[in-house]
Amino acid sequence: MSIKKEPPKENYTTIVKIPIEKEDFVHAGEASSQIKQRLLKLGYSPQAIRRVAIASFEAELNIVIHSVGGEIEAGIRSQTVQIIARDKGPGIADIPQAMTKGFSTAPPHIQQMGFGAGMGLPNMEHCCDEFTIESQPGKGTIVTMIIREAQDQVSNKA
Repeated sequence: MSIKKEPPKENYTTIVKIPIEKEDFVHAGEASSQIKQRLLKLGYSPQAIRRVAIASFEAELNIVIHSVGGEIEAGIRSQTVQIIARDKGPGIADIPQAMTKGFSTAPPHIQQMGFGAGMGLPNMEHCCDEFTIESQPGKGTIVTMIIREAQDQVSNKA
């Protein structure tokens, strides 16, 4: 795992940018669904779309659960998808601990709803070719995820 600043945005063409609200479980998943639909139209492989959908959904839920709001942005370049999840939240004090499967800071009322099992960050990292977290306590978190399309799986991308 590495921690670094997000890559320059101008290298990617934004295809989806959606605000995410705190504890808005009614709309949770809409950003990842929109990203998936755009990638389908652009001809990305089912394998790449699945990885992007899982990573973006987990990021979206983390914003809903752990922050006071934020946004999900997806961009494309060549055969690469970049997902940036930005939140205005408490930040992550100990990133290695937060990456531990099963570790969660979700409040009890969220866990009682079946969320906050401590698998979000590990699932995101597992789906990505590159995964970075930038976070400061009290300032929020930026998670940048890169997913590459295998060269032999590219089909009619514009």
